[in-house]
Amino acid sequence: MIDIGINLTNSRFDKDRADVIARAKTVGVTGLVITGTSIEESIAAQQLAQQWPNYCYSTAGVHPHDATSVTDFALPQIRALAQLPQVVAIGECGLDFNRDFSPRSQQEAVFEAQLALAAELNMPVFMHCRDAHERFLAILKPWRDKLPAAVVHCFTGSQQELHDCLALDLHIGITGWICDERRGTELRQIVRDIPSQRLMIETDGPYLLPRDYRPKPKSSRNEPLYLPHIAAVIAECRGESTADVVNNSYQVSQAFFVI
Repeated sequence: MIDIGINLTNSRFDKDRADVIARAKTVGVTGLVITGTSIEESIAAQQLAQQWPNYCYSTAGVHPHDATSVTDFALPQIRALAQLPQVVAIGECGLDFNRDFSPRSQQEAVFEAQLALAAELNMPVFMHCRDAHERFLAILKPWRDKLPAAVVHCFTGSQQELHDCLALDLHIGITGWICDERRGTELRQIVRDIPSQRLMIETDGPYLLPRDYRPKPKSSRNEPLYLPHIAAVIAECRGESTADVVNNSYQVSQAFFVI
């Protein structure tokens, strides 16, 4: 199993990162992709990945929340990071019209700049989309055939949005959102629509601790330790064995990130 999205630079991991990684290994997680969400966090993610070679990898990009921090759309720092062997994708990039922490026009410009960089470098893209489906697809479509691969991470959209993404040959990342009986109902129904060669799994830790995990953890912090549980819930919803979901998602993730 590869956790394709873990915010290991988050301060909630400051006291025990090595233990988090050790626990991940004990449950069969064979690799972590550490998410870069800003220039500073992307640098930190790469440095962490360097500490655990051939187990941890990282992405380099600017999340829409941090789009206002970008002043040079050539993204020289992200470009430099992308040359390093630990960095396996451009992102997290995309649009977030739910919180609008950055002006939408700036989000769109920074998203397109990262798509252009990924196309130039022939790297996969790790993407975020929240309440911005139509604009997200409109910006992505002209670039899609120039990108080797692209994933919508932490997918929580509708069936129509899922089918729109699959029509663009996007990969889909599923998190513990599917374990939430309040918010994950539709996702539990539509996850079976994702072809096995497009499905990847992730925690998005420290966020989205699976609500149905028992015994209930003392901490609300999510970590790769819970990835097997997420895989099991996905398998149940798809009517497949957990082993098949684990094996398929591993092969898909390995090929996507070329690791």
